Amino acid sequence: MPIRFLLTLVIGSAALPSAMSEEVSKNLRLTLPTEMYAVVGVELSVYFDNVVLTETPEAFGFSVKCGVGQTETRRWRLTATPQDVGSHELTVIVSDGDGKELTQKSTRLTIIPACAGTDRKVRLLIVGDSLTHATAYPNEVARLLNREGNPVWQMLGTHRPASAVEGVTHEGYGGWTWQRFASHYEPNPDGTYRKRSSPFVFLDKSGIPTLNVARYLDESLDGLRPDIVFFLLGINDCFSANPDDPAAIDARIDSMLEQADLLLAEFHKAAPKADLAVCVTTPPNARESGFEANYKGRYHRWGWKRIQHRLVERLLTRFDDPSAGRDSQSKYVYIVPTQLNIDPLNGYPENNGVHPNGAGYQQIGVSIYSWLKWRMHQQ
Repeated sequence: MPIRFLLTLVIGSAALPSAMSEEVSKNLRLTLPTEMYAVVGVELSVYFDNVVLTETPEAFGFSVKCGVGQTETRRWRLTATPQDVGSHELTVIVSDGDGKELTQKSTRLTIIPACAGTDRKVRLLIVGDSLTHATAYPNEVARLLNREGNPVWQMLGTHRPASAVEGVTHEGYGGWTWQRFASHYEPNPDGTYRKRSSPFVFLDKSGIPTLNVARYLDESLDGLRPDIVFFLLGINDCFSANPDDPAAIDARIDSMLEQADLLLAEFHKAAPKADLAVCVTTPPNARESGFEANYKGRYHRWGWKRIQHRLVERLLTRFDDPSAGRDSQSKYVYIVPTQLNIDPLNGYPENNGVHPNGAGYQQIGVSIYSWLKWRMHQQ
């Protein structure tokens, strides 16, 4: 184990008045999962803007205490070596401009060998919205899995956009939500993803639209069952909530989680041996210009940032916090920390608020691949 060291970089010079420190600490709401994952030879980062709630991350100092990796201006990053394999405590510390600590939080960093899961067979199903529809991050997962030392993989699904590389398919559709996947039935589909039923919803014997994942697996996937199902959703479920009303944000998230529970329970019923992996909703573009280009002043970066940060907190509490009294879902539902490793500046184009560029999509793919390798290493 390398000697533990502290890497500190103070950003900005303006000090916060000491009387404000406690309130600022509370408002920052530093958020980390209980565990994060890295694979030997694959770069992984924690971007500081993604773990605190502030419009001005540059006004704070960030330090990372960990036995591996290094701190840069906007992130901590690591390309692990074989000697790093194992568990490491990682602590993010936030300070004011004078170096006074405001808050800190720790997570467990698990580093997995590059050969984890070699030659094992794994079937994957990815469910998502426009970020999945773009197919860039599923393509990246496929690219990484095609490298030496990986499982023999198969992606399942009925949607194969033109941009999909060989073997890549999924159930990803622009604008879709947990609720749409759980309940939407379209009696007059037009052959497009915009006017179609959920792939998981069918008419029952009484002609009532019913969520039936088993039928989807039997009829649409020739009876195959996935080993792992990834869900990357949440943007469309919560984007239009009032960011100035915390109660309204929580009410919207409550509704989303009810639909998520329905879909997850039905997947577990149909494929009881499958791991269900909920990917944490990704952060916004760091630039307001991306939101202006898309929404012309109707929605703003800081508004979505407040909603998304609360959504991250709620997802971690629901699926990642052992002290929250989780029910039997904890046995088969996992959290994938896709919010950490995406660059909110260079991972997005200048003209889009929520959709990454190629680099950002690759970073999402790395997060999913790293979690997948961790599960292969566990089994």
